[in-house]
Amino acid sequence: MLLMCLPSVRDSDMTGEELLIKRIQELATKAERRSCVTFTDFLNLNEQNILHQTLQKFSWIKGETFGGYEGAERQMAAFVPDTLYYEWSYPVSCIKIRPLNDKFAETLSHRDILGALMHLGIERDKTGDIAVCGNEFYLFCCDSMAELICRELTRIRHTSVYCELCSQEDFSYTPELKKITGSVASVRLDAVMALAFQSSRSSLLTLIEEAKVFVNGKLITTNAYALKEMDIVSVRGLGRFRYIGVLGQTKKGRCMVEIEKYI
Repeated sequence: MLLMCLPSVRDSDMTGEELLIKRIQELATKAERRSCVTFTDFLNLNEQNILHQTLQKFSWIKGETFGGYEGAERQMAAFVPDTLYYEWSYPVSCIKIRPLNDKFAETLSHRDILGALMHLGIERDKTGDIAVCGNEFYLFCCDSMAELICRELTRIRHTSVYCELCSQEDFSYTPELKKITGSVASVRLDAVMALAFQSSRSSLLTLIEEAKVFVNGKLITTNAYALKEMDIVSVRGLGRFRYIGVLGQTKKGRCMVEIEKYI
């Protein structure tokens, strides 16, 4: 008798999306079997979208996300079993980064912080958002990376810096927002994006088609999507804004809307 063996699917043969879905299923299964909470590393917007789609497809998976503070863009997912009997928290640490000497400090940027972390060999999925507060930065990272970063991150570009762990309860961050009002033909996604980024709707349509636009962390691939009040729109490469709502109508029947752009 001849036995026919189907070829097994190796991880190396899977796409990034398939690997993430597999990882989500593994973590969810582990959480249920061991009655413990399991966590992913930090997920970007596209990965969060895959997570949300997976949660909708597999109703038995119970997942939630958090990035260290309300409104965080990069977030960690937690899978919580129904039979959990203990208190838990996300393994997220907050590190305060500041110049050792303000007088001789350069003006550092978000990109500078990321570059310094990459130089230390720290992978991007181990770190979350970097909040800028004047000449201080607050970095969210996996607990497992916190001690290493505090010990090894001593210089960014030509500026000597000091890192220290701080309590998330003590962390207070209000993003800098620019209020924009203007008239649009409708509250369709592409129309409001054109107002926010002062660009043509045709050029923004390309970004939507290239899967670079997210609303509340979910991928949107149609320009006809109608925004709702307080939706947060994130566009890879351009930034993000919060859609506040319609203020009224012009004499020509256009919608006068208000948005808050993160700067």
